[in-house]
Amino acid sequence: MAIKIFIDQGHNPVNPNAGAEANGLREQDINYEVGVRLAALLNANPNFEARLSRNTPTEQLGTSTATSLRTRVTMANDWGADFFISLHCNASEIVTASGSEAFVFYENSPAFYMGQRILEGLNYMTGLENRGVFIRPSLYVLRATAMPSVLVEMGYLTNPNDAYLLSTDPQSFAVGIYNGILAYYGLL
Repeated sequence: MAIKIFIDQGHNPVNPNAGAEANGLREQDINYEVGVRLAALLNANPNFEARLSRNTPTEQLGTSTATSLRTRVTMANDWGADFFISLHCNASEIVTASGSEAFVFYENSPAFYMGQRILEGLNYMTGLENRGVFIRPSLYVLRATAMPSVLVEMGYLTNPNDAYLLSTDPQSFAVGIYNGILAYYGLL
């Protein structure tokens, strides 16, 4: 039986629930592109079955931020996903802030260890700093999912180097996350 991975490309194409913008890039566009590539990698591996929250670049989920988040969680819960991975790009007023980090509901959990593997995969593929896994039980997509969930901040749109990598090489981010998933399941 294939391992079911639900990939949530964080944010909507337009408000409500649009993402960060910096360096001429929109977070929701990067999240969408990396998600499509990650799903393709997973679906090409007979050990996995992947589904996306957004199946086209213009797909809008919900009519408010709350209903957008609820729609994503409901899709994963109704499908019976084994893991929920939400893709995001970070932003900071500190332009030098750089690297990848992950957020999970609680420590010493399957999500925590998946987050560690994903960050190792991203660091290896992109060279961006592994900023670590943080506990964030307040995040809706982490607390409302019926399965372990990881929110991945792939890099900083506000950092010129991170932004360049995110926009010109989304495949390396997809492969890094994919390799992290493989490592978590002992398949790498």
